[in-house]
Amino acid sequence: MLDALTVATAVAALALAAWCGWAAYRDQPTKDWHFIGMAVVTVLTLVQLVVGIVQLARGEKAEQGTTIFVAYLIGSFACIPAAGFMSLAERTRWGSITVAAGGVVLAVLQVRLYDIWGG
Repeated sequence: MLDALTVATAVAALALAAWCGWAAYRDQPTKDWHFIGMAVVTVLTLVQLVVGIVQLARGEKAEQGTTIFVAYLIGSFACIPAAGFMSLAERTRWGSITVAAGGVVLAVLQVRLYDIWGG
């Protein structure tokens, strides 16, 4: 795995969480610019998914197992879009809280991915 990509994804996820947390604090739902932030974080996770699969295809191995590594890659990729769709269903401050929680979960998943790969 690319350590810089993992760190960048985790930092972007935490920034998104803080941004949406601030919106929830101000009693606001997710807005269009929040969805742009979610798209940026999702693109980072897509790049990470592709890089991880390419490295596995080239014969590199995750220290704690390929199956769990791929499962975490897919979960990381799905985390923010799932939170975004849930925030669309709840157009109150709780939608912003949902995305903020998704950002924190994604950051934790990044730490776990780094650990699974052998960091």
